[in-house]
Amino acid sequence: MLMKRLLGAVAGLALSVAVAAPAHAEDVVVFAAASLTNALNEIGDQFTAKTGNKMVPSYAASSALAKQVEQGGPGQVFASADLKWMDYLADKKLIAPDTRFNLLGNTLVLVAPLDSKLDRVDLGPETDLAALAGSGRIATGNPDSVPVGLYFRQAMERSGQWKAVEAKVAGADSVRSALAFVERGEVPLGVVYATDAAVSKKVKVVGVFPDTMHDPIVYPFALVAGKETPAAKAFLEFVRGAEAKGVFVKYGFKIN
Repeated sequence: MLMKRLLGAVAGLALSVAVAAPAHAEDVVVFAAASLTNALNEIGDQFTAKTGNKMVPSYAASSALAKQVEQGGPGQVFASADLKWMDYLADKKLIAPDTRFNLLGNTLVLVAPLDSKLDRVDLGPETDLAALAGSGRIATGNPDSVPVGLYFRQAMERSGQWKAVEAKVAGADSVRSALAFVERGEVPLGVVYATDAAVSKKVKVVGVFPDTMHDPIVYPFALVAGKETPAAKAFLEFVRGAEAKGVFVKYGFKIN
């Protein structure tokens, strides 16, 4: 009798677990700007816990990811660190336009290795960054394609400093790669986002670029055209929710 009750209880538990689990758990492939790595990893775990569906991220420069989408890559969600590369895909009709929205903002900062003698720089149009770097270089994203580098180039062009600074730029393939150059002490200065500097224990922020020196830093999200699965739609809605926004704020992002 006791054995029958135990078997009945186990069967009931198995049934309740089966009912609670999603009937068709799916992977959601997310192509996201490298600066979103830490925040989206945490949000992905939350998404899985809530839905059973798994976020499968691919982090890189927005430029590289947009090219992968164009070449037929597996990304279902695209999260860019600027409007340029989302517009690039939109012009080619490679995103679902009705799913696009601007979610986040960020701040451009100047960083140095922790042991740097440089402490604080009041950045502005008159600040001579080329002189500040001395014989060293300034790491940032490739200023021809990677969003963080594009924002930095714009700031330097608006202040009339680009010609002097251009030769000193060490262009990296993503903002995280640029951050790594500074962390390893290979360059005396780097230009990254405030959120990237915040997750590193090897660099310090020595200056903040005024927003007036460059266009607003905007992170648009959208579904890739033809890949609007229920799980992908659910993920896109999830990142707009209060729980996900709380994570973004924790990592220093601005909510638009």
